[in-house]
Amino acid sequence: MPVPFASLVEYLLRPRSRHANDVSTTESLNWRRGADDLPPGLELQWLGTAGFRIAYEGFQLLIDPYLTRRPAGELYRSPSLRADPELVTGLVPGADAVLVGHTHFDHALDVPFLSKEYGARVYGSSSLRQLMAIHGMADRAEEVEMGRTFEVGPFEVCFVESVHSKLFFGWKVPFEGELTCDHLDHLGTGQFRCGQVYGIHIRVAGVSFYHQGSANLIDDRIEHRGVDYFLMGIAGRGFTRDYTDRILRRLEPRVVIPQHFDDFHRPVAGEMGFSLNVNLGGFVEEVERVSRDFEVRTLEPLQTVGKATTPAVD
Repeated sequence: MPVPFASLVEYLLRPRSRHANDVSTTESLNWRRGADDLPPGLELQWLGTAGFRIAYEGFQLLIDPYLTRRPAGELYRSPSLRADPELVTGLVPGADAVLVGHTHFDHALDVPFLSKEYGARVYGSSSLRQLMAIHGMADRAEEVEMGRTFEVGPFEVCFVESVHSKLFFGWKVPFEGELTCDHLDHLGTGQFRCGQVYGIHIRVAGVSFYHQGSANLIDDRIEHRGVDYFLMGIAGRGFTRDYTDRILRRLEPRVVIPQHFDDFHRPVAGEMGFSLNVNLGGFVEEVERVSRDFEVRTLEPLQTVGKATTPAVD
């Protein structure tokens, strides 16, 4: 039996013990228990799913924010998905720029609203530009050139060509292809097509981050080594051959921060659930088998580490 299916069978047979293991792993490795070694003035917040906020020198950079978090039943029966304005602004009070690794709903649904509300410029694929065009804001979207490093406020950003994990039993990417919908009333879950997938390398304040929103990669496209903080999407990793080993050996990160393991059908501000068969404890063992030099730290949804400072005004 292939490993992902064997793991799933074990999970279904022992859901309580697996859940307890996920909870204890999250608590024991939480960043608050270790040294907060972010550079002065730098702040990192996990927004749940694959979403993050990184703040520095008064600039708020978001990555794959998904805060609306629709229940599963609503997601798959509603003909049109929209952001929840009150919820999103209550959780993210500002945004100067948004980076998008791919355009599935759980990475891109809230992006047009955040751009409209805060005037944020958004960066990503041609599918992201089409999503912004549906909302009448194509001029706020920058279709990125892979491999090029460019400045976004105080951040240096590089989009790296990547691929999505094949979550449908290891043979198919969900909702693959380009986002082509041209009307908001028809923009349902299935119309949030994946589009081009990117890993995202970010430098700021003398440190580097690498964000991988889906558990897959193109090995020879990764050129950034010695990453300080790897924001590592782990849902569906079992469907990608040797994913943990391959990507860690290429990035050689100092700290691994797992993400996209929470249940994104639950409210982000509520009690955290876990994605089906995420096996967080098993993930930590996978990392250790590659190298014990990699430190694994977990965050809770909406948890912030570090402390941003606003530059003084002359």
